Parts: sequence; C-alpha cells; structure tokens
Amino acid sequence: MAEVVVRDLVKVYGKSLAVRGIDLDVPDGSFVVLVGPSGCGKSTTLRMIAGLESISHGELRIGGKLANHLPSRDRGVAMVFQTYALYPHLTVRDNLSFSLKLSKVQANDIEHRIAGAIQALELEPYRDRRPSELSGGQRQRVAMGRAIVREPDVFLFDEPLSNLDAKLRNQMRVEIKRLQHRLGVTTIYVTHDQVEAMTLADIIVVMKDGEIAQKGTPLEVFENPASKFVAGFIGTPQMNLFDGVLESDGAGLSVVSDAMRIAVPQSRFATGLVAGRKVIAGLRAEDIVPLGHGLHPADAASIEAQVMLSEFLGNETLLFAQLSGAQFVARMQQPRWIEDGETMRFHINSDRLHLFDAETERSLRE
Repeated sequence: MAEVVVRDLVKVYGKSLAVRGIDLDVPDGSFVVLVGPSGCGKSTTLRMIAGLESISHGELRIGGKLANHLPSRDRGVAMVFQTYALYPHLTVRDNLSFSLKLSKVQANDIEHRIAGAIQALELEPYRDRRPSELSGGQRQRVAMGRAIVREPDVFLFDEPLSNLDAKLRNQMRVEIKRLQHRLGVTTIYVTHDQVEAMTLADIIVVMKDGEIAQKGTPLEVFENPASKFVAGFIGTPQMNLFDGVLESDGAGLSVVSDAMRIAVPQSRFATGLVAGRKVIAGLRAEDIVPLGHGLHPADAASIEAQVMLSEFLGNETLLFAQLSGAQFVARMQQPRWIEDGETMRFHINSDRLHLFDAETERSLRE
C-alpha cells in the first residue's frame, strides 16, 4: 500500500491545457474517486499517475518516491481499463498468470496469487473459459483479478463499469467496494457517473476543465457544494437552480425569483449578505415537498405549480413542474398516479436552501 501525492500537476497537448496544475493527496489505503464530465481531465490525470502519459509539469510521488520518470512497471500500480483488455485466446487462468510469468515470478507464487484472486472474485467456475465465453461482468472481474495478482501498492480504475448494463453496474460497484475494503489497497477510480462516485468514494474529487472544483467526503460535497457547477453535477436528480435577488422583508432577507420567494436562514450563510445582491438559489428535489407527502417546517413557503411530467420509480415519484416559466423537480416519497398538467401545492424547506453568487457562482455558505 502507498500514499499518492500530486503537486501542481499539468498536462499540455500542443497548445491545449488538459490538466491545469492540480494538487491531490490520496491517503494510504483510501478509495478516491475522480468524477466529472467528459473532457474534464480525470482520465488524463489517472494515466499520468499510471505512467501511460508523460507529466508536462509538477510532481508525482507514490509511497514517498518521486515517480515522474519511473516506467509504469516500476511504479507499483495496476490499472483496470474500461475495455477489459483481456487476451482473447487465453483462458481466465492464463490471463491472470500472463503478467506474472513475464515478471519471472516463481511458479508456486503464481499459483498462490491466482488461487487467491479466483476465490476473492468467485471465478472458479470460469477459470478454463476464454473471454468470449464470459459475460461482461465476468470479464470485468477477470480484469480486476489480473490487477490483484500483481499485488500492487495502488489500484487504478478507468471507468471500468461503463460497458455494463445498469444491474451489473450495481453489482460490480458492491464487489469493487467490498474487495477494496478486504485488501486495503490505495485506490484511485475515474468515472463520469456521480452515482458511482458517491457510493464508492472515501474521498470524492469533482473536476471541471482540467481543475479540481471540489474535494471532500461524499457527504461534504453533497451537503455543501462549493459552486453552482458542483451543485448541479452531484445529486440525482440534479439540484434545482433559480436566478434571484436578495430582498429585505423587515424580519430578514429573502431570495426572490420568478418562481418563488424563500426566506434566507441567516445562520446558514456568510455574514455580509445584503439586499439587492444577485444570487442563484438552489434546492434539491427532496426539499420541495408535495402537500401531504412529507414533513415540512411550520413556516415553510408554499407554492402552487403545474406538473408537466411525472416519473414513477416505484418507491418514489419525480415531479417535473413549472411555475411562472421556471421549471423544477420535486420528489414525492408516497407515490400516487399524477396526471400531466395537474396543479399541485408544494412546501419549500428553506432550511436546506443553497445560495451561490450570481457572478462567481461560488457558494455563499459560511
């Protein structure tokens, strides 16, 4: 196991900056997930750590050792790719042993490592099959096994579940997390899927345009998004965002938009908020509560809006509603059939309000 430390890491392609001087500490034994939209630099960062891309500027240390110019094979890392990268003519067992034989590992040690990986990943029934005879989930487990047998200091995963269907993704997420807990190996995982990031990570790193937009535990990032971008990217469905302005109502400040007026809980935000300031108000779907479908504060704001579309998900229903031209999503925890066009009353949980500066888009939380 090893700590990974990145300082001022930069990657330049021609005149284009793909990674813009990021700093990152990956503690020994932790599970860190890099998440962000396509083109944000997360895979490029991972490939620089793996040694598959050169580092244009900055410093990379693995286990305290400077690794900028170390060959990939000498960095103590093992990478699992999106495409599995298995040898099609080799059996599961031979795929697992191939890199070990190249490294001239002793035969009895090879057998011991393979047996451990096959047992950990429940691959015993498939050890003599070729990749074409395996399902997508089984192939991904073999790819993970090939990384495990190398006994690396660091696991690197590059969107390993993106080729799987939804059910298999859910299963493999659980398997990957359970395996990492059992082995205790430092892990860096790249994905564009924020659900994967939230469920897997000890530390989540949200990236945008080659930079780190925010890093912290999944709960910290969800509860306290540092910017409008993070607020809109993390959470399903994404946070409702409304352009507004702060107004004084005698008792305090309220944020007023075309859709609603919401009291601002002063204890939640930085001092210095003044009337007239342009802001972006944010509310998650679970904080816009249909009347009769959940608890709400006694002083909650109340609005009437027309439901344009509903999505029944079994244990809940998402309501896509419109008010004064503004659209929002509400979550109904006690589902019932909703007709398109039905008018409903909603309560607003202002205690969960988020505010962002309209110009910088940075959070105004203390």
